[in-house]
Parts: sequence; structure tokens; C-alpha cells
Amino acid sequence: MTAVTGVSALSVRNLVKSFGGRPVVKGVSFDLAPGEVLGLVGESGSGKSTVARCVARLTKPDSGEIRLGGRDVLGASRRELRTLRRDMQMVFQDPYSSLNPRMTAGALIEEGLLVHGIEPDRRKRRDRATALLETVGLSAADADRHPRSFSGGQRQRIAIARALAVEPKVLICDEVVSSLDVSVQAQVLNLFRDLRERLDLSILFIAHDLAVVHYLCDRVAVLDQGSLVEIGPCGEIYRRPAHPYTRSLLDAVPVPDPAAERARQAV
Repeated sequence: MTAVTGVSALSVRNLVKSFGGRPVVKGVSFDLAPGEVLGLVGESGSGKSTVARCVARLTKPDSGEIRLGGRDVLGASRRELRTLRRDMQMVFQDPYSSLNPRMTAGALIEEGLLVHGIEPDRRKRRDRATALLETVGLSAADADRHPRSFSGGQRQRIAIARALAVEPKVLICDEVVSSLDVSVQAQVLNLFRDLRERLDLSILFIAHDLAVVHYLCDRVAVLDQGSLVEIGPCGEIYRRPAHPYTRSLLDAVPVPDPAAERARQAV
């Protein structure tokens, strides 16, 4: 495992989770440094989303340790957990199912400010919501529209704005671009790169597409059937993958140059 110097934004140790007696996550450990984007990749069913839900404490793990900026997540009381949830937000794969269809975009963003007591003044909450919509590439006028009137990519931007409203230190993104068209994927990925630089966010980015992870992430952790088989800097792992499973994932990434693709297949 590549070491992270100093206090980690997020630290996970020996995380274990089973469903119906079947192990899904098997002793997973990793660190996320402040300001770092760590990609967690693997095929469907590898346990990526379960790791994400355990880290966010949406699912209770069987055992292990999770620390957010040094604070114990699994041992937190209900009151402590409320503070931890402000500092660690999650963006889900399907923005439509994660957004209340009866609420406007502005109200969805304002909700976190109200629940966490960040901004009790209604006008200031509204101003903050419209500013966040503009931050993610939408307009202030969109605040009064409902989720059904937006495209998939726009709904995902609203979900991102909602997560950013409470100014988290860690953002967990679970397959946030996998259901989007390629052109929209690129727009959302560029948004994440911009937000990461502007807000100094630490991001745990779950995906099955290694090309997407290579574009966005500093390091990559490879999960195979619930076990972490390889972790390290993206460039190093893409050039010299050590584990056969990582090599198989890389081989599945299409190469746009036909000549280069034939050469790779020959090798």
C-alpha cells in the first residue's frame, strides 16, 4: 500500500462486510490524503459500492475501523455522527432516485444548510443555493425547477451541488458518471477536477471504468471479489500493473487508435 503522510482525510482499516453469510468486503484498508482523489475500481459485484456505503455509515460493517480526519466513524454517537455526515458527503449513481421529485433544485440544496443549522436565514440560504447551482454549471433560474425537468447530467450536477452545500472535507462518489452519455461524462469529470482544485476536496471515486479513473484520480485501488489486490499512483499502475486482475481490467479498456489496439492484442 502506498503510504499517505500526515493525518489522513479518511482512513479505512480491515473493513469486513458479509450479506447472508457471504463475504462481500474482505479486510479492505486504504488511506485518502487531504486534497487527493483516490479511485476505487473493480468489476460489478466486486464490493465497491458496499465499501462506499460502509465508509459513509449507510451500511454497518461487520468489523474494521473507519476514521475521518482522525475521528472514529463507527464508534460515533448519533450526535457525533451528525457532524461527521456534514464533513463526509456522498453522491450516488442515479441522481433521479436520490433527489426528491417534489422539491425544486434550490430547495434540495437548501435542505442541508437547514438540517445542519449552517444558515438559518431563508434569503441567505437561497443565495447560497443559487451560487452553488452556478458553481456546478447551472443557472440561478434553475433553482425553481423540479428534477424531472432536467437531463441526467444536469440532475447529477444538482446532486453534487447538494453535497457541496455543507462544505464537506470528503466526497464519496459512487459510479456517478456510469449512467451518463460519454459527452456528459466528460463534462461532469471536468467539473470534479475544477471543484477539487478550487475547494481542496478529498474524493473517494468509485468506478468500473479505468479510463475515467486515470483521467481524474491521483491513485487507484483495485478491488477484486471484495479484496484489495493493488493500490498505487495511477501512472505507475497503468504502466506496470502487478496483479493479473488489474492487467485484465486494463486490457478491457478500448484504445481509440486501431494500430495501437492491434499491437496491444498481439502482445
